[in-house]
Amino acid sequence: MSATDRQTNEQLFHDRQALLRAAWFAHHSLRFADSVYLDHETWIRPAFARLGDVRGKCVLDFGCGHGMAAVVLSRAGARVTAFDLSLGYLTEARRRADANDAMVNFVQADGERLPFANATFDRIWGNAVLHHLDMTIAANELHRVLRPGGIAVFCEPWGENPFLRWARGQLPYAGKERTRDEQPLRSEHVRQLRQVFPNLEIQGYQLLSMARRVLRPGRVISLFDRADAALLTQLPILQRFCRYVVLILQRAEL
Repeated sequence: MSATDRQTNEQLFHDRQALLRAAWFAHHSLRFADSVYLDHETWIRPAFARLGDVRGKCVLDFGCGHGMAAVVLSRAGARVTAFDLSLGYLTEARRRADANDAMVNFVQADGERLPFANATFDRIWGNAVLHHLDMTIAANELHRVLRPGGIAVFCEPWGENPFLRWARGQLPYAGKERTRDEQPLRSEHVRQLRQVFPNLEIQGYQLLSMARRVLRPGRVISLFDRADAALLTQLPILQRFCRYVVLILQRAEL
């Protein structure tokens, strides 16, 4: 499949998703507290912290989707630009920014062909977007638009756990919808990123606690969360079996 066909399929899929969301939000408020976004998955808040103090910094929300991250960044004092391939999601994101009095510059764009000048951004944030892209192309675009010393933080589904790969393909669960071409990140993708960002850091999240995808919050999940904190600290090799990873990419200083 050509890159153009893949891009078209991605755009159509996410436009359909945005249309379904629009029907729901027609009867619900778009206003939200930061914690609603930062705590909706266990990796979001610690990943956001790796951006550091964003006050006054130029920050790119890379594949902004519904726009919640862009709003949180704006509230934190960042000068935010947010892009997405889907016009449907951009419509929702603009409405959400307006509802929350957030100043965000929204742009329709492709993550493999960013319409920004070299060294534009101090920070880049992305959640569940890199795995939709050609990693080598995306890595070079990230490096190009980051300023020297700039940091990019991405949260991505991880694909090195064989049981999890089977479950994703065979078991029904909420929120399973995905595009035809996307695949969770694998070690080969990390190697491609390291060709451009040699000092890449990677941190795994949800080992035992990935059971929250099928179990309700409660004592069992809390126990799994505590076990994960201990296991992943003492045995970092187990991160390869996690559900998600956080990637920290830094462009070297000149």
